[in-house]
Amino acid sequence: MSNTRGPISQFMERNYLHFNAAAMMDAAKGYETHLDEGGKMMITLAGAMSTAELGISLAEMIRQDKVAIISCTGANLEEDIMNLVAHSHYKRVPNYRDLSPQDEWDLLENHYNRVTDTCIPEEEAFRRLQKHIHKIWKDADTAGERYFPHEFMYKMLLSGDLEQYYEIDPKNSWMLAAAEKNLPIVVPGWEDSTMGNIFASYVMKSELKATTMKSGIEYMGWLADWYIANSGGKGIGFFQIGGGIAGDFPICVVPMLYQDMEMENIPFWSYFCQISDSTTSYGSYSGAVPNEKITWGKLDIHTPKFIVESDATIVAPLMFAWILKQ
Repeated sequence: MSNTRGPISQFMERNYLHFNAAAMMDAAKGYETHLDEGGKMMITLAGAMSTAELGISLAEMIRQDKVAIISCTGANLEEDIMNLVAHSHYKRVPNYRDLSPQDEWDLLENHYNRVTDTCIPEEEAFRRLQKHIHKIWKDADTAGERYFPHEFMYKMLLSGDLEQYYEIDPKNSWMLAAAEKNLPIVVPGWEDSTMGNIFASYVMKSELKATTMKSGIEYMGWLADWYIANSGGKGIGFFQIGGGIAGDFPICVVPMLYQDMEMENIPFWSYFCQISDSTTSYGSYSGAVPNEKITWGKLDIHTPKFIVESDATIVAPLMFAWILKQ
């Protein structure tokens, strides 16, 4: 056992020897090997990982260059910033399984939006961000400029306007760490988020032009250029937390380039890991075993493939701790 590793890693190496625990260790070591051999890594975030405060571990991964690019849902893009500015106003509901419809209605009436055991405060989180992001949207709209959703968020974070509201240690915000590094982010289906809905409302009220926000097709075009420029040598790995569009959208860049752009020398993804508890047997993308992706031209026969069938809120911070030698 290496003495250069911290107590979390030493505990993992001593105890996690079988089943999903062993799969997690194999995947973490594979991630580490991929980076050691000069590879780059994409992390994809589905679910409510930002509200689960993944930023506590992911921000340090970003700062230490353990991740080269992120694909996430619109919810994960905004909810990390919401936690940054409104943390003390969040409400935890540990008995969420026992809530009646009336209990849920009462939460709504009190402007709390529930994510499993955690309620996001509408006024302090959504509306606080809305006030600042609207000005940035409006300024771009007036100037005839266009940006991606994450670029607008970066502008808001880097302006310093939100610092007055910070309620957690800013080192635990992965979005702030990403903004400071100008980390590439892809946000497929951004419209399916609170800020996306708010932006749509301004378009419907003719206050903003829809074209001020760059689209998902433009994200795919940008990602294709990035992949071509970065996939040499050891190549790019794919670390998928959950399933859904955050994973399916970016992984498809490879078959698109190969099959539709007829770039027959484009490399496959060179590492693949998914943390998921989705069931394989229902035709879901989230539950598909990695080998299915070979048939879609996403992974090579020889791509190291890992699947950890467990709760990502437990597994991902442990894997990041291993990679960070904590």
